[in-house]
Order: sequence, then structure tokens, then C-alpha cells
Amino acid sequence: MEEAGCSLDARIAPPGCCIVIVGMAGAGKTTVGRELAGITGKPQLDTDLIIEAWYGTDLQSITERMGKEEFLDLESAIICRLQLKDCVVSTGGSVVYREAAVRRLKTLGPVVYLRVALPVILERIARRPLRGLAINPGQTLEELYAERAALYEAAADITVEGGEAPPAFYAGEIARRLAGG
Repeated sequence: MEEAGCSLDARIAPPGCCIVIVGMAGAGKTTVGRELAGITGKPQLDTDLIIEAWYGTDLQSITERMGKEEFLDLESAIICRLQLKDCVVSTGGSVVYREAAVRRLKTLGPVVYLRVALPVILERIARRPLRGLAINPGQTLEELYAERAALYEAAADITVEGGEAPPAFYAGEIARRLAGG
């Protein structure tokens, strides 16, 4: 169920199309997404918040109760049902594990990978460890980061390097890249 005109050359995001942000937990997808929404005049939606609202609890409790694979199936099912247009979509870090979810996101508009170096991710996750990571028992954050990097690259229409600058800087870079600059 592809949205007309939204599977496109990633240099532009025509009116009516979404801008989808993917990346590792702690990359700043929600914060940068909020800034990007302000720049573009589009509303912003965080898919993790949809899941929390559906279950009436925080993401950490949901992932602990379900386990990784069941959570990934749930996340994909919710993503595949999204009927959105003309908004900024900040996704959960695990959204790239299910091909159906990635296909659906790509029909909404260009997918932007906000790539942030591992040391920055580790520091941010350490500040807020109860963020609902979909991670296998015994798996390290370093292993998770390495596992997901290729999935983000494959899903992305463009990649923007994130890091320590203010979120508005990265939002501006995304807007510039999508405008063809």
C-alpha cells in the first residue's frame, strides 16, 4: 500500500510525504525529529510513543515482558499499519529488524539514518539505561551497535552524521540534504 509520490529520490520530500528517521537508541532521533518538524512545519511522531500508548506502559516494561523477537514482531505490525502523511517520523532503534516495517517506512517518504559514533551512544545510554532496548540476553551494546549498523545503512536513503552538536544542527543538515543541498 504505497503512498503516491512518496517512494522517491531522497533529495526531496514532496508535500504530503513524511521524513523518517532511523538510528541506534541514543542517536537523538526524537530530539532531532522535533527540531526537523520545527524547520519543515510538519508534525512529529515517535513510534515508540505509539507502542507505549497502545500498551499503557513504558517501552522498557514492554520489551522485558515480551522478549526481543515478540517485541520486534509487534513493532513491525504497528509500523505496517501506520497511515501517515506529511510528518516527521522518529522510529525506535529496532525498527530495521523487520523487512516489512522498513518497506512500509520507505513508502512514507525518505528514510534518514542518523549515524552516531559508538562512544556517544554508550554515554547516552548510560545516562538513561531504561529506554526499552530490544537486545538479546547477554548481548553487549557494542555487539548490538555492530549488528544494527548494516541494517540502518540498507534502510537509509541518506545518512547524516550525528554527534555532539546541538540537535538543530543535525535537523538543518537533514533538511538541507533533502532539499538537494
